Amino acid sequence: MIFLGSPSLGSGPVTSLPLPPLPPSLPASYYAVLEVEPEATTEELRQAFRTLSKRYHPDTTSLPPVEAAAAFQQLQQGYGVLSDPLSRQRYDAELLALRQMLLAQVPLWPSSPLPSAGPVQGATRRPLSGGEWLALLLLGGTLLLSLALGLGLAWLRGEV
Repeated sequence: MIFLGSPSLGSGPVTSLPLPPLPPSLPASYYAVLEVEPEATTEELRQAFRTLSKRYHPDTTSLPPVEAAAAFQQLQQGYGVLSDPLSRQRYDAELLALRQMLLAQVPLWPSSPLPSAGPVQGATRRPLSGGEWLALLLLGGTLLLSLALGLGLAWLRGEV
């Protein structure tokens, strides 16, 4: 872990905070953009940036120019943040806080028991809408027609 004021901030490998995975609905982290692990050293970051910059640079890629420029800009931003130890530490802390906040909002299992079959607390009755009345009328009419058809066929066969 990195601590503010640590003498090892200026040199050597930078270790980052352990990070749980992001939900798929969020944009990718700079680690995913650079295709490195959060524990990657400064040298690994530099090597990944150089490799990916060749892939996404608008002058050396077969991607459409707009897509290549956007990917290359995101790559530069990610490397700019992760290559500086202090900004990387802030980014890791923000990423960890975001992930913890998201995990706290979405419980993996219900914290309270499932509701019983009884009435719901605080529920109020409301009048049926026109569409709901029409659906009930159609269901009732279908039931009556089915009953009449069944009785009529039974009467014609002489079973009633």
